[in-house]
Amino acid sequence: MESLLRNGLLFLSKNRLANRAAKKYGLRFGARRFVAGEQIEDAIAVVRELNEAGIEATLDHLGEFILTEEEALESTQFCIRTLQEIERSGVRSNLSLKMTQLGLDLSRELCMRNMRAILDTAAACGNFVRIDMEDYAHNEASIDIFCELREEYGDTVGLVIQAYLYKSADDIDRLHRFRPNLRLVKGAYKESPDVAYPNKADVDRNFIRIIEQHLGNGDYAAIATHDDAIIQHVKHFVEERQIPRSQFEFQMLYGIRTQAQHNLANEGYKMRVYVPFGNDWYGYFMRRLAERPANVGFVLKSLFKS
Repeated sequence: MESLLRNGLLFLSKNRLANRAAKKYGLRFGARRFVAGEQIEDAIAVVRELNEAGIEATLDHLGEFILTEEEALESTQFCIRTLQEIERSGVRSNLSLKMTQLGLDLSRELCMRNMRAILDTAAACGNFVRIDMEDYAHNEASIDIFCELREEYGDTVGLVIQAYLYKSADDIDRLHRFRPNLRLVKGAYKESPDVAYPNKADVDRNFIRIIEQHLGNGDYAAIATHDDAIIQHVKHFVEERQIPRSQFEFQMLYGIRTQAQHNLANEGYKMRVYVPFGNDWYGYFMRRLAERPANVGFVLKSLFKS
């Protein structure tokens, strides 16, 4: 039953009609638990609270279902404004974004032009931008874009690698020449067993494998997980290998395991929280529900309270 519910939620996450309805009705349906707000001012306020607790952030202006060049440019300008607002406010945060929200599905040239404008701003602000990984259909294109931009912008740009894909260990090997800053995640999209591990236990094993591989290469790892077993494994691994805490950080999502975030920060680990905001929150929200279908009950309660 849980598997069917998860698959259904992932299917709905790509529904354009539902996305439009979500934009119309705003951040109800329990989405405020996972999304900082619709305006950049809301997100900056959340980041400031995190910073006061010794926690870093990465801001993500949510954007999916880009259909026109105008929408891609609008998303680009919002990312630029976010970087400028981070600098103006003095909060400790970088930026995450998706290639499709910058127009990748329209043309690679458009996406690259928009991405360079964002990275020019990030470099001027002394900040960092991470390319989020999307579904498998965009995986190779995102890696190719990262490689090209890494040659141009150096450490200003980073990437995400997903443990549920069979190819991820090989991807880390070929990216090692850049000494990249990689966020390592399990993966949150519905993929074919032809390209991704269908079983959670296999994903977990591969996640540990690529964490050890990347850290063993001496490269910076942003380890994005809420899994206590994996967090403990990382703690033991870095201690045994004498890997300095300056070479990695833990990352979690806004609204999930808040106390664990504070605990890690209090233990002296670098802790960063992924803080999404904006009115295009529907797809992100549905994927969070799919990761833990028990949250659907929370959403239903929110509906009845509305």
